[in-house]
This record gives sequence, structure tokens and C-alpha cells, in this order.
Amino acid sequence: DLPEAFSESGQSPVYDRWWRSFDDPQLNQLVARALDENLSLRASYQRLRQARAAADRQQAALFPTLDGTAGAERQESDAAETTTFSAGLSASYELDLWGRIQSLTEAEALRASASLADYQAAAISLSGEIANTWFRLLEQRAQFELAERQLETNRKVLTVIETRFGVGLSSSADVLRQRQLVRASIERLNEVEAEADILEHQLAVLLGQAPGSTELPADDELPALPPLPRTGVPGELIQRRPDLQRAWWLVQAADSEVAAAISNRFPRFSIDASLRSQATDTSDLFENWLTTLAGNMVAPLVDGGQRRAEVRRSRAVLGERVQEYGQAVLTAIREVEDALVREQQQRERLQSLGSRIELADVTYRQLRNRYLNGAVSYIEVLDALREQQDLRRTLLATRQQLLSTRVALYRALAGSIETPE
Repeated sequence: DLPEAFSESGQSPVYDRWWRSFDDPQLNQLVARALDENLSLRASYQRLRQARAAADRQQAALFPTLDGTAGAERQESDAAETTTFSAGLSASYELDLWGRIQSLTEAEALRASASLADYQAAAISLSGEIANTWFRLLEQRAQFELAERQLETNRKVLTVIETRFGVGLSSSADVLRQRQLVRASIERLNEVEAEADILEHQLAVLLGQAPGSTELPADDELPALPPLPRTGVPGELIQRRPDLQRAWWLVQAADSEVAAAISNRFPRFSIDASLRSQATDTSDLFENWLTTLAGNMVAPLVDGGQRRAEVRRSRAVLGERVQEYGQAVLTAIREVEDALVREQQQRERLQSLGSRIELADVTYRQLRNRYLNGAVSYIEVLDALREQQDLRRTLLATRQQLLSTRVALYRALAGSIETPE
């Protein structure tokens, strides 16, 4: 039983190319490149081609086969030498009285459809991975700029404290503590730079390029969060998502294989025909023809229960596919609900962080002024400065997490997208 609606819904439509909702030209360009050049997606497309070829191969069994033969044979004896030439045609056709071949053909065609849905799901997954990696890279670049500003601020504070220490207004411990904060800021800068480099390498590989061999956009500003999309109802989600379509095609393919297994217990009828000519001279080769037409029936009599066991196995596979499909539907609905809950929580956290940063700024300024007037110890100022800087870093990380949560929501709602073949 499916719920009638999701817990929350917006008004913005959900596009198949969902990443365009962020209104980020650089992201649009990166996703387009990845859909065209990513090697894993290309491998998935080759699997799709294999499935289509297998379906065509199985479909060929519905039609007669025709083979042509030609040969020459030379015999030598004490009396004479004889050369015999031959040519002929042979055809065979199995009458699909019980639908066995048709069922197998349908099963392969359905598996090819499932492979197409799998390819489309891989494209959606790739686009989501590109978006998340790009937003993480933008966050790290913004974190780098923030770390540089914080390092400059900490160095200025260190200069003030060293000056006060020179005239006996501050202790050496205050100087040492601030120097530790400066060193920690430098380490933070190095860590952020290294993480940005790693993300650039990941993005290059997703684009089908070797790390360091591709030029990436130089943006460093996280985009604004788009309006909440219209989630629709779970029934629409089932019809739209490629991974659920894939699971459904596999259910139908397993059902066709059950029909084929049942039909395999009945007799098979086939017709063979041949046309053959033989002569000792090529000019006489096509004068006389020998025609053969034969009908064959093969009926299973004793097989030790092999065919009955295959029917039971096929039915069990069908049951497995049905349960997997049901689980996939429940997982898809859960993914939408999880993304909605996380987004709401992160929106509230962003508001709280904004308020906390305002309070932290006021607290730091007041404690700094009181410290300069000798009213409080430097420990209190240092704690306030650290908290202020930690909150600003957390704000950037939370903005990125909110964007990634929206990516998860778009992916959970996305339908198939057109990809270059």
C-alpha cells in the first residue's frame, strides 16, 4: 500500500535535467561533459548494446534458417580419376506451437528494456555525483578564502598582543596561545587546499579525464538553493524513476521465462527441407535436383524431473523479482521522505547558525574591548575568537550539505534523461 502523498511538496516543477534548477552555468557544462565522456557511463551503454543484441539474436529463432553449401570431391583409382561437384540449400524451422520461443524472445526484449533503464539510472547517478563533487569543491574554495581571512585576522591579533606584551600589558602565555592559533590557521589552510585538489582530481575522473589534465571552472561561490520542487504522489514516482522501471521490466522478463519453462515440457515440432544437386561436370550441376522435406517431433518422456524443476526455479526467480520490485518502491519513497526531512532540518540549522554567528561577533568584540581595558583574561577572548571562526566554517559546510540534500531529492524524483549515444 502506497501513501497518498509525500509529507511535503513545493510548487517548482521537476525537470528531467534537474541540475538546471540550480541556475549554475558551470554545473550545466560539467554535467553535459560527463554524460558525453564519462567512461563508466560509456561502459553502461555498451552493456545496453549487448542486451539489445541478445534480444535480436533470440528474436531470430522465430524465423526459418537457410544455409547454402557447395563442394568438390576428387577420387583417384588405378582405372580413372573422378571429380564430383555438389551444391545445395538446406532450411529448418521450429513451429512455436506452445509459445516457448516467443516467451524467450519477450524475456530478452524485456531485459533489454531493463538494461536501458539501468543505463538511464546510471546517467542520473552520474549527474548527481558531478553536482555533489562540484558543490563540495566550491565549498572548499570558499573555505580557503575564509581560512585566509581568518589567518590574517589571527596575525593582526597576534601583533596587538605582542605589542602589549612588549609594554608589559600582556603575559607571555597570551602570546604563545595566539601563536598556536596562527599555526593552527596555517594548517587549516593547507588542509583545505589539499582537499580542494583531491576534489578536482575526482571531478576530472568523472569527466573521463586524467587528474591534472583538464581545466575546471574557477568559481568559488555556492549557488542559491532553488525553490522546493513539486514532489507529486508516490504513484507518479513509480512510473518516472528508471531504477523502478528496471525492476518492473525484470519482473515481466521473469514471468516470460516461467512461460518458456512450462512450454519446454511439451513436444517440439520442426520442419527440415533440403535441395541438393551433384554432377561430375559443373555444366550439369544444376540439371538434376534432389529435394528432401522432413518433419520431426521431439517429446520429453523421461528426464528425471529436470523440466519440472526448471519450472519451479523460474517461478521462484519470478517471486524474487516481485519482492525486489516491492523493496525498490519502498526504498524510493523513503529516499524522497529522507531528503525532505534532512532539508527541513538543515534549513533550521542555517537559521540557527546565522543567529549564533551574530551573537558570536558581538561577544568577541565586547570581550576584546574588555581585554584591552584589562577587565578579562585573554583566554575568554581566545575562546570567543575560536567559536566565531568555527561557526563561520560550519555555516559554509552546512550550506553545501543543504545543496547536497537537494541533489538527493532531485535524484530521488528524477525521471530518465536523454544521453548521447
